[in-house]
Amino acid sequence: MRAPAPAYAAAGDTIEVATRAIGAGLVHAVELVGEVQLHVHRDSLVPAMIALRDTPGLEYQQLMEIAGVDYPQRAERFDVVYNLLSMTRNHRVQVHVATDEEHPIPSVTGIWPVAGWLEREVYDLYGVLFEGNKDLRRILTDYGFRGHPLRKDFPMTGYTELRYSEEEKRVVYQPVQLAQDFRTFDFLSPWEGAEYILPGDEKAKPAPGAASTPPAALPQDKGAQTPATADQVQKADADGSAKQEPKASSEPYAKTTAESTAETGKGSAEPDATPKPADPDVIPTAGKGQNQ
Repeated sequence: MRAPAPAYAAAGDTIEVATRAIGAGLVHAVELVGEVQLHVHRDSLVPAMIALRDTPGLEYQQLMEIAGVDYPQRAERFDVVYNLLSMTRNHRVQVHVATDEEHPIPSVTGIWPVAGWLEREVYDLYGVLFEGNKDLRRILTDYGFRGHPLRKDFPMTGYTELRYSEEEKRVVYQPVQLAQDFRTFDFLSPWEGAEYILPGDEKAKPAPGAASTPPAALPQDKGAQTPATADQVQKADADGSAKQEPKASSEPYAKTTAESTAETGKGSAEPDATPKPADPDVIPTAGKGQNQ
């Protein structure tokens, strides 16, 4: 290392140096929010990685992560993203490689042995094949798992479920059985104006003589949840009808004036105080306590 604690390096001329080092193997390069993305041809991945590791001014010595991304609308639906770190420059770069379900990507285990497990994760979750990986097996799901769970066309419930069978004394696979009473879900927020009675609302019975539904255009207070639109709330506020005047109470104890503490509830500082005796029974004595 050039320094014991190198400062974080900006992108600088990383794209220019990487373009010269990778050559025709580079599809395009872009810098987004301070991060450099290098899109590389699938067949040129290994030479490009060696160039990024060994070229002065780049020197990305460590492979930190390999991730997958699924774009079902594309012909080459998968992107495999390699996150490289330069310990010398304290800088990171992302290398993107596009592929599909049939064409394998060259393995980089010959450059970074740690890539073996990382490539197995991408294979397990997305189904991307890696040519040259000598141990390409599932690593996160079970050996009998069907499909690849992070593909966007994979069903949320999966295809099979496993459970422990008391009869057979082992774990068995069976088709997915949804035991929910409600199979459909409405994700509309209740305060955005649901057109149905929410569970539990049927218990709130209106008072005798009251309207069955409250006026929608008048929220309870500023910021209160309401099914009314913003335009309706603004119009009601402009008309001065958003808040109603409080009604005069007919209760006998609601007094507008009070003449005694019994009516106000405010007592004196010492309600039962009497003049203190001149000779109290207990005389505190310094250093001996009050009872000696």
